[in-house]
Amino acid sequence: METMIWLFSLISVLAVSLVSFVGVAFLSIKAERLNQILLYLVSFAAGAFFGDVFIHLIPETGFTIKNSLVSLGGVVVFLIIEKLIQWRHCHHPTTEDHPHPLATINLIGDGVHNFVDGLIIGASYLIATPVGIATTIAVILHEIPQEIGDFGVLLYSGMSKKRALFFNFLSAATAILGTLIALLGSIYIKTITNALIPFAIGSFLYIAGSDLIPEIQKETNTQKSLIQIFAFIFGIAIMVLLLILE
Repeated sequence: METMIWLFSLISVLAVSLVSFVGVAFLSIKAERLNQILLYLVSFAAGAFFGDVFIHLIPETGFTIKNSLVSLGGVVVFLIIEKLIQWRHCHHPTTEDHPHPLATINLIGDGVHNFVDGLIIGASYLIATPVGIATTIAVILHEIPQEIGDFGVLLYSGMSKKRALFFNFLSAATAILGTLIALLGSIYIKTITNALIPFAIGSFLYIAGSDLIPEIQKETNTQKSLIQIFAFIFGIAIMVLLLILE
């Protein structure tokens, strides 16, 4: 059983890390068309995040005040990380030999985020395989638009396409370290999921509520808005389906 947990966890986190190369597939797409695709994908990801939290994660925790505080801690941590990145953010690209500091800030922030994603994936598989799969899907759907954006930031900061892909993958690979720590820690600390899952709930709610929903709300066209709502509901439906298959 433990072998299968390790296998599924490592395959999942490797798939999440490889999402960092998704930027290549979108280089030939016009910016206007790309933005339309991303908005629908963001809607789906937001629904998947909320669905994962309320359908899979919360029922597994037996929520207590302590778990609530840890979840709030997840919200606070991601708020601080995002504020630090915004605080250092500026918009002055430089040359390839001397990339703008924005590239480093972006890579560090994304690396921390991916590390936590890895912890979440590992902890989810420790609960049950369907929960791990649901969490992995939600993370991947969130990572696709995020990694496309990160790739664009690195290019804007002066990096070549090859360097941007390489460093973006290194940043994404911190998720593998996070999963290994979660799995190894479970051998010695059986209650590791008591902290990680509530933290995951807080971080997922923060990402979906503060980053994804505001992007969805920017669209005012009626037809496109209806498609976004459908995509959001479809994201939740996928999480319900996984619960049924469990």
